[in-house]
Amino acid sequence: MSSDAVKKRKPKVVRNEAGTPETKRSRAEGDQEVRVYNEEVELEDRDPQQDYMLYKDTCADLAKLMAEIQELKSSGAKVGSVEIEERHRQCSVHFITLKKLNRLAHMRLKKGRDQTHEAKQRVDVLHLQLQNLLYEVMHLQKEISKCLEFKSQHEEIELVSEEEFFQEAPAEISRPHVTRDDNHQLTLARLDWELEQRKRLAEQYKMSLARKEKIQKAIEQKREYLSSLQPGLQNIMQASLPVQEYLSMPFEQMQKQAEVARHLPPPLYVLLVQAAAYGQACDKTLSVNISGDVDEAKALSRRPEDSQEDESDSDAEEEQQNTKRRRATVGVQLEDKRKAMLRRHPLSLCVDLKCKDGSVLHLFFYYLMNLNILTVKTKVSTATDLSGAVSAGELLNSESLLNCLYASDHGKETPNPANRYQFDKVGITTFADYVSDLGHPYVWVQKLGGLQFSSDGAQSELRGSALSASHMEKTMKLLRGRLQARLALHKQFSSLEHSIIPVSSECQHLFPAKVVSGLTRWTMMSYQEFTELGFVQHVLKAGLVCETDLFFMAVVERGTARLLAAVVLNPRYPEVMPLFSLSLHWKGERSGRTEDNLRAMESEVNVFRAELQGPRPGLQLLTNQIQRLCVCLDVYLETESQVCDGSEGPREFPREKMCLRTARGPSRLKPFKYNHPQGFFSHR
Repeated sequence: MSSDAVKKRKPKVVRNEAGTPETKRSRAEGDQEVRVYNEEVELEDRDPQQDYMLYKDTCADLAKLMAEIQELKSSGAKVGSVEIEERHRQCSVHFITLKKLNRLAHMRLKKGRDQTHEAKQRVDVLHLQLQNLLYEVMHLQKEISKCLEFKSQHEEIELVSEEEFFQEAPAEISRPHVTRDDNHQLTLARLDWELEQRKRLAEQYKMSLARKEKIQKAIEQKREYLSSLQPGLQNIMQASLPVQEYLSMPFEQMQKQAEVARHLPPPLYVLLVQAAAYGQACDKTLSVNISGDVDEAKALSRRPEDSQEDESDSDAEEEQQNTKRRRATVGVQLEDKRKAMLRRHPLSLCVDLKCKDGSVLHLFFYYLMNLNILTVKTKVSTATDLSGAVSAGELLNSESLLNCLYASDHGKETPNPANRYQFDKVGITTFADYVSDLGHPYVWVQKLGGLQFSSDGAQSELRGSALSASHMEKTMKLLRGRLQARLALHKQFSSLEHSIIPVSSECQHLFPAKVVSGLTRWTMMSYQEFTELGFVQHVLKAGLVCETDLFFMAVVERGTARLLAAVVLNPRYPEVMPLFSLSLHWKGERSGRTEDNLRAMESEVNVFRAELQGPRPGLQLLTNQIQRLCVCLDVYLETESQVCDGSEGPREFPREKMCLRTARGPSRLKPFKYNHPQGFFSHR
């Protein structure tokens, strides 16, 4: 820009209150020319691309002038020289241009935002209108569906088809010339014909009743004749008892049991029939017997549920009214009501499951009449004495023997949701307080009796005998498997308490011939003691442990190394694998959370079930896990450096295992996998 253009005088511009710039007016306002300058008007005529190019050129000129001023100053020119002042003025003009471009950019931005806001408002208005229309459409659809779903009372009556109606109905009722073209008249005519038919059937019903009475009289006469034959038949049966015993066909005993079974409540009767049928078809060693007071069962009167509820309500009101007068007897009355509510049926069932080794599992099933649930108690009879192992005390405990026969079925609370309201009336907080006396109300027990409640996780359409038959075979197999598993664990615990790990001949190939590390201690511990261990907190946080599990502590030692293993034994063993948590005391304390090799040892005993379970059903799983733990400790100690400070000396644990590589990877994992029959250890 030339210096002449800078020197040229420009009219001064002022801005009014509305922001519109205008020229400054002198006293003689009428004599001077007034010019108005509006940047918004100018903005509409300007091209943003040209303004951007002007901005770049101005910045380049400004940088060039600054460089010239710097060059002049470096060449010795004075600050107030003409050349420097001229360039200062040019720079000021460029700065004014930049300020104007900045204002124009801000105005363009504001204008774009305003346009965007207006467009959004239009879109919001259209969206609101669309939502209103959709709501109106939905409302109309609901009204249409209500109209279409309207049902008249005559629709519930099953009428004959139109073809059958026109064929059978007389002409004075059918009136084909009217009803074929009018659906309303057709419906009325069909209803009239239905009324005529029902009147005719009512007459036939009366005639059938009269004929039924005649037949009943004939039946009574024949029944009297047959009853006269009973004494003679009893004499014949009594004389045939020696023959029945010789042929193992106890017809007399079966007849007596059938007579007693008539007085069983429906759930116990269903269980009796299905268990006897299963024993006859699949398990000849299974036996079912009825025990209890038969006379009391005969005298037991069945009350309607409504009368029981009314009686309980009236008793509660009477108790509230007379509380002040009979304060000393309120607790006694409440206890009597609890006993009446928890009352058993006089008859019960005893199911005996026999195993090949001579052990017997006795199952005693009871029915709580007012609660409408079945409970079970257990007892184990063995051919040999099993009192040697201290840590096996809970294995055959009747209170925990059948825990979690099916997953999450602890048998502590009643599965009938209606019992909760019954308990509130008599002040019972939880059914678990009465389990030791009444038995466990497992869900599978209810299904064996044909009972199913809405609180069950998986609802089935089967009821009664069909429901019992669908669960009988699987449940009996689980019960026999549970008894065999607990007896096998009892024998194994006896050996483990004497520091002997019993490994069967079928599983010898899973381990090397020589294992130096040995089990020194095997003890049982409580859930509280287990939770206080520091190296099992990750297992607790993961939710892998329940209070119904069994907890043990195994100590494996070799030299100065001492390995602690906290074992969690699930009640469903061996279906659910035992869980090991390790802590090594050797040159400090290490655990699976701080040492990668200990974590690898935990995975060796916790993960590879297919390698450790042995022959089915896998009753050697626990002892195989402990034996593998000893093998892994040998590999760890033999491959770990024994002298940490680098000094020479004899090793505490000489190398006896053959390993392809002693360590691998950044974590320096040890080779814990044993390869048979080669006899070396490798990494997985």
